[in-house]
Amino acid sequence: MTATLADLLTTIERLWPIAGAESWDSPGLVTGDPAAPVRRVLFTVDTVVETVDEAIAEGADLVIAHHPLLLRGVTSVAEDRYKGSLIARLIRADCALVTAHTNADVVADGTSAVLADRLGLVETKPIQPSTDPSLGLGRVGRLPEPTTVGRLARVLAEILPATATGVRVAGGFDDPVETVAVCGGAGDSLLGDPAVRVADAYITADLRHHPASEAREQAKLTGGPALLDVSHWASEWLWLDVAAAQLRAAHPELTVVVSELRTDPWDFQIVQ
Repeated sequence: MTATLADLLTTIERLWPIAGAESWDSPGLVTGDPAAPVRRVLFTVDTVVETVDEAIAEGADLVIAHHPLLLRGVTSVAEDRYKGSLIARLIRADCALVTAHTNADVVADGTSAVLADRLGLVETKPIQPSTDPSLGLGRVGRLPEPTTVGRLARVLAEILPATATGVRVAGGFDDPVETVAVCGGAGDSLLGDPAVRVADAYITADLRHHPASEAREQAKLTGGPALLDVSHWASEWLWLDVAAAQLRAAHPELTVVVSELRTDPWDFQIVQ
């Protein structure tokens, strides 16, 4: 039996409920006919030219992207603007687009939980729990065996897909680490959270100069974590395999593909 987009939307809502999204977010159906049949699904972090090319080449009926293409209001989808061009190409190819963003961050198998699991963290809990204390933003847990900041950075580099920026670290290479906080995607808003402040290391992406500097300076006075800054795209890409497996389990009739295209915006780095 062929599933329809409406069937998939029901499953997506069960897996990543819209109610879990942040108030500023815009997850859900972007384009597509709910009555249309869906046989092939492509998971990706970003909806960009390359992933739309891939979806069309794969004959996908649905793209499930982590990042919303239309996060903020737009006044035009003219095709001389990249968002309008992508939407038009998807519509012409009969390929729907759905996004699962912060609603996919807070669930039990969300972006941060997947990263924490790949690092082997145990006794994990959300950094900022929701009404259900097992759900929420970020994760903090304990390593089965203590390590150092340098070794943790090397393990992280092995776990994540390669990017131009790699893993940047603020902290001593040999500083001990046992408790680790993680937040997939941009996580400098959590730098002051008590659960992060008491961790030995904090792994996230998109750390800006001033928040990172202030956190490290405060750590010199009252303690605080080493900071490990990774690619935003890489920190969330690991979730795609888990999400795809969940969708396959719910709809074994589907062909579900995970994009391996690197959509991190940085192409190369010159180290001085």
